[in-house]
Amino acid sequence: MANPSIASTALGSSHPLRAHELAHACGAELGWVIQLVEVGIIQVRGPAEGPDDWCFHSADLQCALDARRLERDFGVELDAAALIIDLEHEVRRLKALLAARGLA
Repeated sequence: MANPSIASTALGSSHPLRAHELAHACGAELGWVIQLVEVGIIQVRGPAEGPDDWCFHSADLQCALDARRLERDFGVELDAAALIIDLEHEVRRLKALLAARGLA
């Protein structure tokens, strides 16, 4: 039986995460989320005055979790994590392109 005190919501454009929620989901502080935005790992969705107004979607949560894993498992800094995550995305995109053309 599910715990009635725990609620979950699907992430998406109608239910974005706020910066503090993203930080909590990653076991981090708000300052860490600000750093993720500064190095380009995640992007703020829509107009926002400051971190309290920032919204993020499920893809941002996945990138943040990937960055957290890279920090924890390999001790990389966030700027290196940004590069690694970008390269991982590019490899996936190229593999999908090859597969679509029947070359993979």
